[in-house]
Amino acid sequence: MSEAAFIPLKIAVLTVSDTRTAATDRSGDALVERLERDGHTLVEKRIVADDVYRIRAVVAQWIADEDVQVIVTTGGTGFTGRDSTPEAIEVLLDKHIEGFGELFRHLSWQEIGSSTVQSRCLGGLANATVVFCLPGSTGACRTAWDGILHEQLDSRHKPCNFANLVIPGRGQHG
Repeated sequence: MSEAAFIPLKIAVLTVSDTRTAATDRSGDALVERLERDGHTLVEKRIVADDVYRIRAVVAQWIADEDVQVIVTTGGTGFTGRDSTPEAIEVLLDKHIEGFGELFRHLSWQEIGSSTVQSRCLGGLANATVVFCLPGSTGACRTAWDGILHEQLDSRHKPCNFANLVIPGRGQHG
């Protein structure tokens, strides 16, 4: 890290689940704990049913909100019945971060082996907002935050990071 000052980002967390409640949302809580530990600001945390249009409505609202710089979702990225987060989010993105899913699966491989191929996590940019869609397990959320987002949401990380793309007046990688 360089000696530049840390710039906290404003982050919204969305848990996609048909069964979780505020009391049982361990994955969303793990993300909030990590983002706050790293010095970022939680703008809002919500839980929404695994429904394409409900997911899309919440994320679209946050993308349009100038007070949200980063959106992290957890859940709905698998292949079972109602898993629909990628389908809900992909159409909202202006640019896809192809390497995010690849790097996540690489890190996850070390923990869960070949089962990582069933993760359809993704990342992208929309309206100067960076969006990351993570699997619903608490372990996957820890892996993604600790192995990728911790550095990529820190504007001091070199040679490049996503923080500088969402900080007003920067709009660049380095």
